[in-house]
Amino acid sequence: MKTRSIEVIVPPPAPHYVGDGFRVHNFIPSGYHLDMHRMTPFIMMDYNSKFVFPPSAQPKGVGVHPHRGFETVTLAYKGKVAHHDSAGNSGVIGEGDVQWMTAASGILHKEYHEEAFSKTGGEFQMVQLWVNLPAKDKLSKPKYQGLTHEGIGKFELPDNAGVIEVIAGQYQEVKGVASTFSPVHLQNAKLNKGGKAAFNFPSHYNTALLVIEGSVNVNGTEAAETDHFVLFENDGEAFTIEALETSVVLVLSGEPINEPIAAQGPFVMNTRQEIVQAIDDYNQGEFGYLD
Repeated sequence: MKTRSIEVIVPPPAPHYVGDGFRVHNFIPSGYHLDMHRMTPFIMMDYNSKFVFPPSAQPKGVGVHPHRGFETVTLAYKGKVAHHDSAGNSGVIGEGDVQWMTAASGILHKEYHEEAFSKTGGEFQMVQLWVNLPAKDKLSKPKYQGLTHEGIGKFELPDNAGVIEVIAGQYQEVKGVASTFSPVHLQNAKLNKGGKAAFNFPSHYNTALLVIEGSVNVNGTEAAETDHFVLFENDGEAFTIEALETSVVLVLSGEPINEPIAAQGPFVMNTRQEIVQAIDDYNQGEFGYLD
């Protein structure tokens, strides 16, 4: 089995705000050649690195907005987010939880700091991914998966190295609880200092790491610090990470969806005509209602 080499380690880009509640570094698509095709099926990654929000009587966040053609996946590391959508789903995701929303044919959505967290303020740290849908599934029915930390499968590494939380895909014999439309692996590696974990994905799968906490040595050759993104080449299957200190690393790997991408704002389709149709459908109220 061949070792997968590192293509580049990307430092966090300058942050910007999404709404008034998410201070994010955008890694995908980015100024580096991480466009929507390079990491497909992962076509967007916003990372709210650890940031202290002051107390606020009015919850900060993002107001009602539409999506079509993909899935949004929100992983909570610090703080709490509340959400509502036009399909009737609502709830709160807290530390360790994951919100997996399939917009597909169209949905309205809003997300904001949970009320009690907003009043007290505190550390806030989140990742939001957009996972593309194959053309055949882009107009399927919207759905929602609320994944609690307790319900996420965990693989205990030997020698007290740490634990792998398997959100989607598989690690060893542990399978992820999330259902996906194409092969996707999404895992949190929580490693103790000196802890080592080995990973193995097909070489054609697009694969990357995001260092959430701490720092790690990748393949025994290069160090990746907190808030850095590690993009792998598609030249092998296996790689290792070793924690230089207590660390949390988001591991993502997925089979490419090799189809055209037409994207505009919150819509990701295959053709410009489908984008025009999405905008028209949204304006006609076909995404439902959400106040």
